Amino acid sequence: MHPIERLRFVARASGGDQRMLVRETAGAIRGLQFEPAGLVIACRRIVERHPTSGPLWWFCSSLLTAADPFRAAYDLATEVENDPTPDHLFDALPDDASVCVVGWPDLIGDAIMRRGDIRVLAIDADDEGASFVRRLQRADIDAEVVPPGGAAAAAVAADLVLVEALAAGDDEVLVPAPSRAAASVAYCSEAPVWLVAGRGPRLPRPLFDAMLERVGDVRVDVHRRAGRADRRGVGRGARTRVRHGARAPASQPDVTR
Repeated sequence: MHPIERLRFVARASGGDQRMLVRETAGAIRGLQFEPAGLVIACRRIVERHPTSGPLWWFCSSLLTAADPFRAAYDLATEVENDPTPDHLFDALPDDASVCVVGWPDLIGDAIMRRGDIRVLAIDADDEGASFVRRLQRADIDAEVVPPGGAAAAAVAADLVLVEALAAGDDEVLVPAPSRAAASVAYCSEAPVWLVAGRGPRLPRPLFDAMLERVGDVRVDVHRRAGRADRRGVGRGARTRVRHGARAPASQPDVTR
């Protein structure tokens, strides 16, 4: 596929595997070998089309600070692809547990499919929950889709609520909207809630704040992408455990400027 077509694919893509989006973006940018000004424009357009994708914000910002951005594109994509978060989650999940998730949580799904003994209640968000359940069922995983109105019941019925961050700052996360309701109900019923944040979604505070500003500016697009993404995140009291990959760097540039 021509690099321009790969960039168009990334721009049109919605939902699904964030690691795949980073990989495709990296391949397209390496193939085009932009001049510096062109690279800035390309990164800006990518985050404009995916305002709630923490991994793409992290990738683009890291790329723009690299001495050799085209070599860095490969290294960054490899770092996201080899994110150890699913390995940690694989080891931590209780045996034969019933878990409640929201939408299509990529890293959580990876761990669940490798385990094989987990039952999943997936709260639907913009049909991503239904798509996620179909993917699990093809892998012989016991999974059931739950309408958004049933989020509270699913949280109570599950042994564990898993919330995967679209993006995470120092003390705040961006999550699909039903996550907050599910986490709050689980917290009130004293059920454990785990926040899962992989390598890409974990952003330094200035970049996370810039992302939240952009989310507010494109609220209509956010509704389509993240089931009305909740910029308030999950309350501190509702997070009983956090699973994450490597530490976010201290500072990165605002790719929207």
